[in-house]
Amino acid sequence: MKKNILNRLILLCCLMLLFSCKAKKQLIVTRQPEVVKAKDENTKANKLNAIRLKQIDFNTFSGKAAAKLNIDGRVNDVTMNIRIKKGQQIWVSITAILGLEVARALITPDSIKVINRLEGSYLKKPFNYIYQFTSRQINYKTLESLLIGNAIPELINEQADIKANNGNVVLSGNLNDLAYTLVVGPDLRVTKTSMVNTAVSQSIQVENAGFIQTNSRIMPSQININSSVKEKKVQIDLHYIKTDFDQSLDFPFNVSGRFSIVN
Repeated sequence: MKKNILNRLILLCCLMLLFSCKAKKQLIVTRQPEVVKAKDENTKANKLNAIRLKQIDFNTFSGKAAAKLNIDGRVNDVTMNIRIKKGQQIWVSITAILGLEVARALITPDSIKVINRLEGSYLKKPFNYIYQFTSRQINYKTLESLLIGNAIPELINEQADIKANNGNVVLSGNLNDLAYTLVVGPDLRVTKTSMVNTAVSQSIQVENAGFIQTNSRIMPSQININSSVKEKKVQIDLHYIKTDFDQSLDFPFNVSGRFSIVN
C-alpha cells in the first residue's frame, strides 16, 4: 500500500515538473511594411535585391518546436530540436512523450544519416535519397531556407514575374520543370511558397505565420510544410517555442554497435 502511494506521489511530482517548465514566451511582432525608395521600385533587379536583403543571415541556428508529423497518413505529435550550421549540416532530434528520443538525423549537402531508436536501426544514404519524398529541385540550401522561413534562393531570380497583390509581392515562374509561386508580405518576408510539377506528380507547399523576433532577427514561429511525390506524402507542422541564432553548438551523432544498418 505504501509503495503504491509513493509511486503516485512520484508520478504527480513528474507531471507538475513537466507542466511547470514552460518555455519563455516569445515576442510576437507585427509585420511592418518595408519602406522602399521610389527610385528603387522602378527596376526588377532592385525589387529582387530588396527581398534578398530581408532574408535571415546567420552562422548557426537552434530551435525547439512542437511538431505534427504526417508521413503517408501516419500522424505523430512530437518535439523536434533542430540545429543548423549554415551550409554544412542540419541536426534534428525527435522526442516523444516525457522527452524520450525516438530518432536523430544528420543532414549534410552530401548525405543523410538517421538513427531510429524505436527500431534499433541506422540509415546512411546520399543526399538524393530525399527525392523519394520530395522534388529533385530540393537541395541542402533549400532545406535550410525552409526550416527558418527564408525564401528558397533559386526562386528570387531575374526570370521571375513580379506582381503586387493585396499589399503582397508575388514572384512566379518556372525552375527547371517546376512551376513556382513565392508570396512575400509588405515587409518582404516569406508568407507562402509553392512548387509544383504536375507532369510527374511532385509538389511542395509551405506556409509561414506567427512571426517572432529572436536576436534582432524576425522569423516565423509557425512553418507548415507539405510535400508529395506521387503516392508518398509528408506533412510537417512546426511551432517553434524556442529559437536562437549564432550560438556555439554541438552536433552529436554517434552510432553504437547495437543498431542494425538499413540498406
